[in-house]
Amino acid sequence: MESIWLEYAWALLILIGLEGLLSADNALVLAIIAKHLPDDQKKRAINYGIIMAFVFRFGALFAISFIANVWQVQAIGAAYLLYLGLKHIIQARFGKKNEDVHKDEKQKAGSGFWPTVSKIALADLAFAIDSILAAVALALGLPDSPLGEFGGMDGGKFIVVLLGGIAGLILIKFAATWFVKLLADRPALETTAYAIVAWVGVKLAVITLAHEDIGLLDHDFPHSTGWTVVFYGVLVAIALLGWFAPGKKQQKAEAS
Repeated sequence: MESIWLEYAWALLILIGLEGLLSADNALVLAIIAKHLPDDQKKRAINYGIIMAFVFRFGALFAISFIANVWQVQAIGAAYLLYLGLKHIIQARFGKKNEDVHKDEKQKAGSGFWPTVSKIALADLAFAIDSILAAVALALGLPDSPLGEFGGMDGGKFIVVLLGGIAGLILIKFAATWFVKLLADRPALETTAYAIVAWVGVKLAVITLAHEDIGLLDHDFPHSTGWTVVFYGVLVAIALLGWFAPGKKQQKAEAS
């Protein structure tokens, strides 16, 4: 019995790390979507985003079987994250210059508070789906506990998923405000964040394609060691590239 609880404790530590990565991405996206708003509205929008992240992740927790079994839900989340990420990357790479950029910024500034909150809500929902699928995939590999069942899932596994989700949400709370300040000094992180969003969308798309009703990929492929290493390797590489890209001060120094 003691060995089972040790295995659960180890799985929980791993899950907290995974949820931390996803929550950091979620927090960075909140900061980016809200960054065009005035300071007072920006703070309110991010607070709403954090609240919605709590609601959606706990809602997803109690809808585990639905999210895990209905591929359409996973596909919608994947499509939205891919759209959100690739749209910005394409605009940043092939977009407008000079006065067109200023025009685009005015259009962004013209998008009101509630439309911005709606975009944050969609992003939160997509990240909630990915978060709960990652947690369930890890928990299902654990042995059954003596705690019975809860919500159609083994009680011990449910607790692991719940605690991992709470840890991720705590990180969102503290990380979102910090990312707002960080974006002011490191503008390249904006494109980096959207690249991460698109990559998380790819992950959800892989899960969708491996669903038993689709079958384009092997059912176990999304949870294989190879794919896991590739996914997090690329994720860390994108983050490092964005972090070490020139900041505003460095760009000004190079220009002069």
